[in-house]
Amino acid sequence: MTLAIDLLASLCLLTGTIFLIIGAIGLVRLPDFFTRIHATGVIDTLGTGLVLIGLMLIVGWTQPLIWIKLVLIMAFMLITGPTATHSLARTALHGRLDPLSSRPSPEKPPSST
Repeated sequence: MTLAIDLLASLCLLTGTIFLIIGAIGLVRLPDFFTRIHATGVIDTLGTGLVLIGLMLIVGWTQPLIWIKLVLIMAFMLITGPTATHSLARTALHGRLDPLSSRPSPEKPPSST
């Protein structure tokens, strides 16, 4: 049983680390603001979540205080990460940032009706 839990924890840590590295590369290399915040969302939710699950499996029930702290960190990250990404995207759209480029879109002329 211990070997299976260790293998599962290692798989979660490895997969989470791969997602974190891919998301960090995407944050630097992607051309658009909206694609960059998508990469940030992947880093926050999937990468960090898998790393924290791997750490929870390593700690196990032998140290309940550490396990509870990891669960609280994970809950905090799962709530605040998508909320912050959504808030950034809405602010960019309200600031008239064009989703296809990183330039502000031109002002719309007033309607003459």
